[in-house]
Amino acid sequence: MPSKVRLFLDHPLAEGQPVVLDADQAHYLFGVMRLAPGARLSVFNGRDGEWEAEVAEAGKRGGRLTARAQTRPMRMPPDLWLLFAPIKKARTDFIVEKAAEMGCRRILPVQTEFTNSERIRADRLRAHAVEAAEQCGNVFVPEVEEMARLSEVLAGWDTARTLWFCDETLADGTAPVPERTGGPGAVLIGPEGGFSDSERARLRALPFARSIRLGPRILRADTAAVAALTLWQGVEGDWR
Repeated sequence: MPSKVRLFLDHPLAEGQPVVLDADQAHYLFGVMRLAPGARLSVFNGRDGEWEAEVAEAGKRGGRLTARAQTRPMRMPPDLWLLFAPIKKARTDFIVEKAAEMGCRRILPVQTEFTNSERIRADRLRAHAVEAAEQCGNVFVPEVEEMARLSEVLAGWDTARTLWFCDETLADGTAPVPERTGGPGAVLIGPEGGFSDSERARLRALPFARSIRLGPRILRADTAAVAALTLWQGVEGDWR
């Protein structure tokens, strides 16, 4: 039976590989989960798949594991990015967690003209992405970037990557789901106040962007992120 304890480690994994734990990891495994020497758990590093590891040493401020056998091979998620305008703290955390669960490779917070949050803590959001991957069984943890201006991100865009632009002004009308391209993709979610007229005009003019409609109601940003990622995975990703 697979271990219920899963831990992300930024450390190479191979048969017999020793892994030294830091104080936070030791506290979680030995103080919170009450693991003792000889206990087994699942570990992954985003590169070498998932491994069964055995506790070799357990201490209050550190410890050591030994990787025993690979239990799942490395499997990369679809080449999907999420771009979103940060909102209130808890809801931004929710977006990052769900993006990790739903198979994004890269998460890019963007500053739009109406973005309410002017700064984020990317290290804290990365920790949420790791925790989500640990809990949902992923063997990959998405990159979480520092916030950048949307205009700058679009200026350096690789045109081979299709951008699904979630346009809230389409809620009262109709818009077909974009056809499958089979290539890399990205989803863009706007701020609580929506995109500005100039931003929307620029997005609609981009040859790699596709305006999409998320049903007949205007969704909150965190709801829209989940809905759009679900739609992309069903059309382009590994939910087909």
